[in-house]
Amino acid sequence: MRCSLIRLAESVTTRPLNIREAGAALLPPIPLYRRLLRAHRSLPLEMRSLGDDYVKAEFRRHRSVTNPVHIIGFLSQWKIYLDELPSGTDAQNFSGKKLDPMLMEKMSAEQLGQLYELMHATKNVWNSNVVPEGDEGDGSRH
Repeated sequence: MRCSLIRLAESVTTRPLNIREAGAALLPPIPLYRRLLRAHRSLPLEMRSLGDDYVKAEFRRHRSVTNPVHIIGFLSQWKIYLDELPSGTDAQNFSGKKLDPMLMEKMSAEQLGQLYELMHATKNVWNSNVVPEGDEGDGSRH
């Protein structure tokens, strides 16, 4: 427990929280949603497809949330993701980034389970030798 508390304390910025700055960085849900989908346009096709589906599902899932703290947390995390996405020619060569170990420590068991499922669902996306399930067939084309 002590180790986790020390790491949590280290992850907190030394600068005091300025609510005005935090609020200015947030975008309303619909413009943020549109910007995320536009930013995905420059990613490789497989990453764009996965990202678009995930963004749409998450925004749909959080449509009925009324708790302001959850809404601000949701919008701020998606804004951070948007700011970290590459743009222009860098986006075509983008292959993702490693998760911060500190972030992994803060995840709930449910979040870790979802991450594990996502890892297995995307494991063979970049491997061209793996045939997707249901596509085995007899090799003939109709």
